[in-house]
Amino acid sequence: MKFLSAAATFLVCIAPISATARSLDFFGSSQAPIHAGGKHVEGDNPLEYCVDPATDILQIKSVDLTPNPPLPGQSLTIKASGTLRETIDEGAYVLVEVKYGLITLLKQKADLCEQIANVDLKCPLEKGDMTLTKRVDLPAHIPPGKYSVHADVFSKDDARITCLDAHNIEFKPNF
Repeated sequence: MKFLSAAATFLVCIAPISATARSLDFFGSSQAPIHAGGKHVEGDNPLEYCVDPATDILQIKSVDLTPNPPLPGQSLTIKASGTLRETIDEGAYVLVEVKYGLITLLKQKADLCEQIANVDLKCPLEKGDMTLTKRVDLPAHIPPGKYSVHADVFSKDDARITCLDAHNIEFKPNF
């Protein structure tokens, strides 16, 4: 369950302020960095946009993960930057879904302003440029399989802030 929290927090936290792959092999340290297969979010990361971000309130400049790919039992550092086109007030929300293969493990609506407290921010998020550096400790044991995480973020007036996906995040058995 700790992994689910880390995965969901990762996307929820970078989505509204980071400006939060087709396959990730977390146990092969010699692998090349992972990148999304669709419209990739700039930087060294596995994120892709769910929809065309041209009209999103958040214009993400870049998101970098260190290490990439992330490794179980190690710290993951997220560095992100972007620009908010308008102030984000209380009442903003995120729709988060985490899947293990075809099984939905988590599907919920969360208060964005409560979630960003995890990265030491608070609402209102003022219009303008923002940067974030956050360290997340990943659990040492993550059940093997393929995971997908989706975060769709909206203002209190239902305007899209951003929408991000990380697909087919694969954890292989640790022998």
